[in-house]
Amino acid sequence: MAKSSKQSQRASSKRGWWTLLAILAALAAIGWYYRAPIGGYTDVATAYSARVACSCHYVAGRSMDDCAKDKLAGMELVTLRANGDAKSVTARFPLIAANTAYYREGYGCVLEKWED
Repeated sequence: MAKSSKQSQRASSKRGWWTLLAILAALAAIGWYYRAPIGGYTDVATAYSARVACSCHYVAGRSMDDCAKDKLAGMELVTLRANGDAKSVTARFPLIAANTAYYREGYGCVLEKWED
């Protein structure tokens, strides 16, 4: 009986791994199918965050920590980084999108040009 119990455990373990693999494959397929909308939303989120944070920091003179509090709900994964030499703020969404806004005297903060 000990052998059949071990064989049963191995079969159950293999079944668990195949189930996990199937779930991961399904998630990857869903991500691939929705890649265009996800990329579009993250581009908009990073562009908006970069421009607002740039204006907050270089026009209003607030600290970047204070400006990070102005992010909208749902933008928790967007990170902000200021570059004092270039007077710019870059917003990034991990592995998907990044946008930079530059402070220009007389114009305020403007986004760098997008390439299609």
